[in-house]
Amino acid sequence: MDLPVLDLCIIAAYLGATILLGLWVSKRASRDLDSYFLGGKTIPWYILGISNASGQFDITGTMLLVYWCFAYGLKSVWFPWVWPTFNQIFLMMYLATWLRRSNVLTGAEWIQTRFGRGRGANLAHISVVVFALITVVGFVAYEFKGIGKFAQIMLPWDLSPNTYALIILSVTSIYVVKGGMRSVVLTELLQFSLMTVVSITVGIIAIATVSPEAIDAVVPEGWRSLWFGWTMNMKWTGPFEMIQVKMAEDGMSLFSIFFGLMVCKGVLASMAGPSPNYDMQRVLATRNQREASLMSATVNVVLYFPRYMLIAGLTVLALVPLRETLVQMWSAAVQAGDKPDFEKILPIVIQNTVIPTGLTGLLLAGLLAAFMSTFAATVNAGPAYVVNDIYKRFLNPNASNKVQVRMSYVVSVLVVGVGILFGYQAENILGVTMWIVGGLYGGYVAANVLRWHWWRFNGYGFFWGLITGIVGALFVPSVVQRLWPGTNALYTFPPIFVLSVVGCLLGTLLSKPEDDEVLKSFYRTVRPWGFWGPIREKVIAEDPSFRPNRDFGRDVFNIVVGTIWQTTLVVLPICLVIRESQGVVIALAVLAVTSVVLKKSWYDHLPPGEPTTR
Repeated sequence: MDLPVLDLCIIAAYLGATILLGLWVSKRASRDLDSYFLGGKTIPWYILGISNASGQFDITGTMLLVYWCFAYGLKSVWFPWVWPTFNQIFLMMYLATWLRRSNVLTGAEWIQTRFGRGRGANLAHISVVVFALITVVGFVAYEFKGIGKFAQIMLPWDLSPNTYALIILSVTSIYVVKGGMRSVVLTELLQFSLMTVVSITVGIIAIATVSPEAIDAVVPEGWRSLWFGWTMNMKWTGPFEMIQVKMAEDGMSLFSIFFGLMVCKGVLASMAGPSPNYDMQRVLATRNQREASLMSATVNVVLYFPRYMLIAGLTVLALVPLRETLVQMWSAAVQAGDKPDFEKILPIVIQNTVIPTGLTGLLLAGLLAAFMSTFAATVNAGPAYVVNDIYKRFLNPNASNKVQVRMSYVVSVLVVGVGILFGYQAENILGVTMWIVGGLYGGYVAANVLRWHWWRFNGYGFFWGLITGIVGALFVPSVVQRLWPGTNALYTFPPIFVLSVVGCLLGTLLSKPEDDEVLKSFYRTVRPWGFWGPIREKVIAEDPSFRPNRDFGRDVFNIVVGTIWQTTLVVLPICLVIRESQGVVIALAVLAVTSVVLKKSWYDHLPPGEPTTR
């Protein structure tokens, strides 16, 4: 793509400002691990919330969401539940509070508060580190694949997608590795501001240039509907008929089954708490438990409207003004013996849409910001597990702050390097996405649900449950593909989950319970609800004034209302851009009602903001 000098200057200025800002705050980050990974737990909750939202506004996921919105229309609202997006609702309602009460630096360190320091706890500790590193490497590969596809179309030099990805990841790593979390958070504020302006602008351009009638002339029946039956009830014909082939390859034809699996997996994954990545890191970096809940709520408020203005705007511009361009490109790919790459709709729209000089530069800078914020947050979260949970605990307990931070630099570089190697092996974004959410998280869920809710669950059960799950995630998908080629990786979740449950139960029941003092300390501090009867009785016997957590019913009610509330924040911008006026009115009404309900049933019951610093 040939960019005017002004656009190139805007992109260069943005990249320069980001790197300089990150390096400027690096001195404060290098004091100790708490400053490097959690910003000293002094960053306000709303800043952390915007930073967390920025980390989730990634370009790779946006490219996939644009394809989904293009192919499936308003029904694509449900697809992000595969992550699941409503895990932020579980965090907002109760899990962020529980996690912040534990007062630790990493998810692996949290294991000590739950299982103590025995052999089983040490094994559980190590298994969390292994899972965290695999997760970070998987997400680096995921980002690598997306930014390479984007850059090959958008940037003017004749380089391969992998070469572009290698260069951009290397540049981004400079400020991430050096600056730690303060660097990441401050640059993410800059990036999110830019992305929000760009996203709303793209949505407005689509509204102004494409009429509802023009959209209806292109899309199939059912594209504007949020609801579905046993199948999608939607079929592309005419020039876009090849999309129907891709939809069949996605493995979502029996969408009711796929949807049910998404919800089941999503609820379990959400109850497990945040995986050991930047999401958990932002919770642990808050100043107290009240701010942890408010931080998670901020993510929902600030993320979805601007992001889906961008997604819907790019979709509409692709459907109508660029219809012929896309058809010609995809037909040429088929004639050449290749498959059309529908994940490239986003960069193709930007490349071919008439956008004023200057605004194109801002748009490209904003999308680069989307990539850099997610990549930065991911890389900053991973090394804490190696340095704090392996090096400091087992290898060099007396290491100085300076040595620990330098070790963090080294581990960050190694994590990025391994992620890039895996990125070279990945075929497409959807494949990596479904492996992460279907395979890898299938092995994570069982052990991490039981750790919160069942007193008898111990360190051995956690270790064997997580390890069997990780092994299953690494091998089950490849076995399934050999037996049933083309199967969506999400369908591997049930067998991997069952393997993990078996590991959890055998590891727990064939070993002794954890020490009562450890369990009582955890129960008093975190105050979870669930199957804690024997421990609850012992705690109350020692302290009759102790009040157990009786909020299960209210938390479940708030989760249901909150999920509806969050979904309307996704539906509203899409309906606005595609001019679905009835949908806009209904979404606004539902949003108003659910907001009032949550004010009374959630916000008014938040814990006080007493300090709970490390």
